[in-house]
Amino acid sequence: MSTKGFQDAPPDEGSALTPEQESAIRILANNLHRLNESVVKAVDLGITVELMRTARYHNESGNWGDQLTPVIRSK
Repeated sequence: MSTKGFQDAPPDEGSALTPEQESAIRILANNLHRLNESVVKAVDLGITVELMRTARYHNESGNWGDQLTPVIRSK
């Protein structure tokens, strides 16, 4: 059912991810949301925050993830 300006979403063809992978992604997304809220709070209090990649984790199966460290500057 479409309304003016909107189109129906395509049907969900299912995820190729396992339930454990989907859970890990949800946890990561929630933690990133909290991190972003913390960055906003710090910036609003006069602190400059830069997130830098300081390492990359490899699982030896071809997958990898960036590891971050904050660089903090205050006025």
